[in-house]
Amino acid sequence: MKKNIFLFAFLTILFSCSKSTTQDSPQNPDSVEIENTSTEWSIPVAEVLDGGPGRDGIPALENPQMVTAANSSILFDTDLILGYKNGDDIRAYQHIVLDWHEIVNDNIGDVSLAISYCPLTGTGIGWNRIIDGKETTFGVSGLLYQTNLIPFDRATKSNWSQILNESVNGSLEGKKAELIQLVETDWKTWKTMYPTTTLINLNNTGFSRTYGVYPYGDYRTSDSRFFFPTPKDPRLPLKERVHTIIDDGDAKTYRFSNFETTNTIKDSFKGKNYLIVGNANFITSFELDANQNSLEYEYVFDNSSDVIVQDSEGTQWNVFGEAISGPGQGQKLVASKSFMGYWFSIPAFYTTEIYNSN
Repeated sequence: MKKNIFLFAFLTILFSCSKSTTQDSPQNPDSVEIENTSTEWSIPVAEVLDGGPGRDGIPALENPQMVTAANSSILFDTDLILGYKNGDDIRAYQHIVLDWHEIVNDNIGDVSLAISYCPLTGTGIGWNRIIDGKETTFGVSGLLYQTNLIPFDRATKSNWSQILNESVNGSLEGKKAELIQLVETDWKTWKTMYPTTTLINLNNTGFSRTYGVYPYGDYRTSDSRFFFPTPKDPRLPLKERVHTIIDDGDAKTYRFSNFETTNTIKDSFKGKNYLIVGNANFITSFELDANQNSLEYEYVFDNSSDVIVQDSEGTQWNVFGEAISGPGQGQKLVASKSFMGYWFSIPAFYTTEIYNSN
């Protein structure tokens, strides 16, 4: 049975598939009624909004050409990236590219990776593109839920919630995405950790975009500027970047300010033990088993490698939880289910606790 939903028109010209580099200021969305032909959603269908460009109007990238760090055209030290490591294959996905494409489908060795980034919620998340034993790619549906990106998989045309990490509409409804660990940090920190990293070649994406020019004006710095209605929890500044661990419908958030006096936090959440490590430039976290939780962890990051902590047995661990020296060499910590994002986006999806060191 067909249902009608109210959808918002937004940035149609800015994010069209054309080669134009013209930038338009975000328009005030006008409510328009568009017929929705899919009958089942696991989220409130009336709150699914249309960003304007339509399916694939914001073009995802597939296996983009990568270049070495020495060829990092127009990327500043303070620009943010999403970093991924698979053995010696180390890649950085620049926010200045993701602002315009939102999804990158990439193959790195034996890993089929989807990098998704929602500029409106500041959330960057990695998914395994192998679903039910078959590889797929993800595209941008043009739809939003609670201001957050709704990708779709090309194999079934099912719609997915990025922040919920699951399909919310279509034949895969209820299917969870397998998370792949990413590290979000600034370019200077990343290339110091991984000088052999590659990153997306801005000159060969297949699209003409003004990479390096943020397309949303003062959106990421203004707590009063929103393009779409969404719940707003006043406990923290709405656009503050936070690190959040999720567990079913619950979440726990960690702030950069938590790491001003200490760089390692051992914490528990929903009966699980975690190690959270951070400084002014990155936060990463791992789920600890009983033995790992019995150890102490000393912060040893010195801006010369990717090693961030050493445990009380002498094993040194890097930012991806790989043991690179000591008695535990070759082991790997379990990455938490977590991501970075703007504060307002977390309690819009999860019952959220804020870490307090006091």
